[in-house]
Amino acid sequence: MSLTAPVVDGAIQDITASSSSLSSTKTESSTTLDKDAFLQLLVAQMKYQDPLEPTSNTEYISQFATFSELEEMQNLSSSMDLQRASALVGQQVIMKVTSESTGETNYVSGKVDYVVYENGKPYLSIDGSLYSLDDLDTVADEDYLAAYSLATEFAAAIKELPTIGNLTVAYSEGLASLREVYDDMTAYQKTFVASDLYKSFQEYETKMTDLLKTEAEEYTASVNALPSISELTTSDQEKLTTLRETYDDMPAPLQKAVGESTLAKLKEYEAKMKELLA
Repeated sequence: MSLTAPVVDGAIQDITASSSSLSSTKTESSTTLDKDAFLQLLVAQMKYQDPLEPTSNTEYISQFATFSELEEMQNLSSSMDLQRASALVGQQVIMKVTSESTGETNYVSGKVDYVVYENGKPYLSIDGSLYSLDDLDTVADEDYLAAYSLATEFAAAIKELPTIGNLTVAYSEGLASLREVYDDMTAYQKTFVASDLYKSFQEYETKMTDLLKTEAEEYTASVNALPSISELTTSDQEKLTTLRETYDDMPAPLQKAVGESTLAKLKEYEAKMKELLA
């Protein structure tokens, strides 16, 4: 699943890495203090206590009660974490994981398949990898992830365009496709597209409209520069061939800008040329 991040006020928040580099973040050991740990501390305390001022039984009982209370609190916390993790099974989540070796923060999203409870901590299984519940960043529904993914792809496509000054009609079909994608978005999905990004997209469209108009006018002028049908000769065949190849190589938006009337005139000349060659 593609990489995701939260959306704030219509702006997609930056993220800096791919989920493919993530590995399981299971903790190998636990620092939970239980009765066994208390007994070990108690034995050590009795072994090394001052024989002239031994610890009283009351103090031992008080310490035991404190450790018992701490253990119960830890057990309760673990139980609540497990319930919380279990409730996420089947949910779409976003995990925020920081690499211990590089300190790099990565985001990974996916559906929670199941929960594993190890060393007193729950781990979420996502796409075959285990992630600590502590790394949970966002719980999202399908609509959110679909809207985010669509907006991310839309933004990436716009960023791949050249600068407006270097824009050519070769990008006209790409811009037309982007317009269709945006117009097909729901109102909710459009909120994921930042306003400044959409404004930039409109500027590209305006520039492309000017480019298409200019080139269409130039092509129409070339067709109109041909001699009249009655004056057409076989020596004009090369010009007609060049005009046809130019038209066929045009992107669809430019052909549309040229218009049916210019194309009809070109076809009329081609038909006449065919008669002359016959």
